[in-house]
Amino acid sequence: MNAVNLQDGTARPADVDADLLAVNTIRTLTIDAVQRAQSGHAGLPMGMAPVGYALWTRFLRYDPDDPAWPNRDRFVLSAGHGCLLLYALLHLAGVKGPDGRPAVQLADIKAFRQLGSRCPGHPEYGHTPGVEVTTGPLGQGAANSVGMAIAQRWLEARFNRPDSALFDYRVYALCSDGDMMEGVSGEAASIAGHLKLANLCWIYDDNHVSIEGSTGLAFSEDVAARFRAYGWATVDVADANDVDAFAHAVQTFQATKDRPTLIRVRSIIGYGSPHKQGTSKIHSDPLGEEEVRLTKAAYGWPQDAQFLVPDGVLERFDGTFGARGRRLRAVWDATLRRYRADHGEAAARLDDLWAGRLPEGWDFDLPTFEADAKGMATREASGKALNAIGPRAPWLVGGAADLAPSTKTLLEFDGAGVFEAGSYGGRNLHFGVREHAMGAIASGLALSGLRPYVGTFLIFSDYMRPPTRLAALMSLPAVYVFSHDSIGLGQDGPTHQPVEQLAALRAIPNLMVIRPCDANETVEAWRVILNQNRRPAALVLSRQTLPTLDRGRFAPASGLARGAYVLVDSEDGPPQVILIASGSEVALCEAAHSQLAGDGVSARLVSMPSWDLFEAQDEAYRRLVLPPDVTARVVVEAGSPLGWDRYAGPTGEIIVMRGFGASAPIKQLEQHFGFTADDVVAAARRQLTKEA
Repeated sequence: MNAVNLQDGTARPADVDADLLAVNTIRTLTIDAVQRAQSGHAGLPMGMAPVGYALWTRFLRYDPDDPAWPNRDRFVLSAGHGCLLLYALLHLAGVKGPDGRPAVQLADIKAFRQLGSRCPGHPEYGHTPGVEVTTGPLGQGAANSVGMAIAQRWLEARFNRPDSALFDYRVYALCSDGDMMEGVSGEAASIAGHLKLANLCWIYDDNHVSIEGSTGLAFSEDVAARFRAYGWATVDVADANDVDAFAHAVQTFQATKDRPTLIRVRSIIGYGSPHKQGTSKIHSDPLGEEEVRLTKAAYGWPQDAQFLVPDGVLERFDGTFGARGRRLRAVWDATLRRYRADHGEAAARLDDLWAGRLPEGWDFDLPTFEADAKGMATREASGKALNAIGPRAPWLVGGAADLAPSTKTLLEFDGAGVFEAGSYGGRNLHFGVREHAMGAIASGLALSGLRPYVGTFLIFSDYMRPPTRLAALMSLPAVYVFSHDSIGLGQDGPTHQPVEQLAALRAIPNLMVIRPCDANETVEAWRVILNQNRRPAALVLSRQTLPTLDRGRFAPASGLARGAYVLVDSEDGPPQVILIASGSEVALCEAAHSQLAGDGVSARLVSMPSWDLFEAQDEAYRRLVLPPDVTARVVVEAGSPLGWDRYAGPTGEIIVMRGFGASAPIKQLEQHFGFTADDVVAAARRQLTKEA
């Protein structure tokens, strides 16, 4: 690409290299947006603009009129701090939102990082059309892209026919040095190589600069060698400005059929800035007015022009990216019409999948469990429910972090199969001991229309917290099955006994957290979780057996849908005391309730499996379950006390864990930490004494 000379902001095609003109438009839009906002990361877009431009105009299969086209190539900007590269591409490529308006208007770029702009400080899925996934926390987008690649292979195996290839898209992720340093990207790359996901390409912006300075301060490994050890193909591009070399690298990726590909691109961060390029000063600071002018001069750009899109740039994108995408979309639409005619049942399933709903009647025959004092662990009940749902919910897929036998997350019905290299239609995924990547991969699956669930012990939810939070931010319907939920797991001891994890999960906005008390509540939890598609859910389950309550005597388990409900009430008028519990502690409160009733105490027992579902009920219902005038209350949960005061009230008593657990048999632990029916009865009597 040659130098660009502009006069009066007008590009003359005879004088100007059209590619370089478009590339420098991306760069200068970035510079101007960061300078106006006095905030943002200009360096990556300035260095990688040629790569983004070449990928979009030469390769990306994408219909600009419909960024939700199911067979589009996915472009994930894992290096989310470089978001202006994506925003500029969306604007120049003419990508439209679902309302037909431009996904990103020039006014949005001018309002970068301002309230209401479609150009926030990091890409946000659902906020800006064309953004495939929310990124910014490094490594997450790269790991999400593995989930997207798995989804493509699964959809291809399940729905493509010899005469109708509906799913053959590829997944590209642009990653930074920081992405490569984060452990989650290594976990995700390892499983992608193991699965031989040849539809996946990571583009590594190897600019050797991070916020503190040279990456040599803390990062000196041979990244390409590491990826070859993972089972990836690697290609080097020596100069990000050499778009032909980059194009050749992409062609090499597309021709590689047996493994994912890493394209390592050597770039100069902040390319073109005379005094800041190649330094950490360009990473996350505006250039400054004088440096902006000097940089534009280096590009051959009018120094005083701001947010300039020269003549011919939009047309260049439309004639390449847009024309190719519209042509490919028309061919795909014709294929889909034939598919509907020849494979009507499969097409109807796809319509449900694309609409985000499970097939009608998916919950028609869920198991119910008879009263049983011995009962079963809620993890066991969950496994039975999952295997009843699975045959009726064909795109419910998932697995565990090497803990399927313990979390009971294995699909065992005929035809479930295993997703593995060379056989991509299975519904059981084996993630290995990679909880962090597992959570991020689940988000990639959900973003592709599947209904993923993943499982591990509750204590290891800490490893999954970043992708769990991002799934909640994106409103993705991923399901996290967390078993071994308390000191009730016994002799593994405090390293494995969760205490603060429930409180941490409950603190995440838009995350549904459910801790059922018996087998029937567990089934209802699955019904509630899968009947919605706008939020993730954490299903928290016991290792130990719990009594299956007699629903002829107690309220039906369907009360779980309201978050809390009166399980059993006093037979002698209004309650004198209210017992409130979740999960395994409901059973011991039921035993306490029986003792109190035998002693003539009017007590109410409330099962509260989900705070957030309860808080979503109207005030009248909440007051009905927890009457404000009944202040004698006892809350019981084998976890952190954080937050329970809102239900115990200012004078209520809370029986919880005040420290870590211990290694011992469960009965000894219950006695030691005060989780017995006698402890609950004593607390209730203390409450009544206060009231007297």
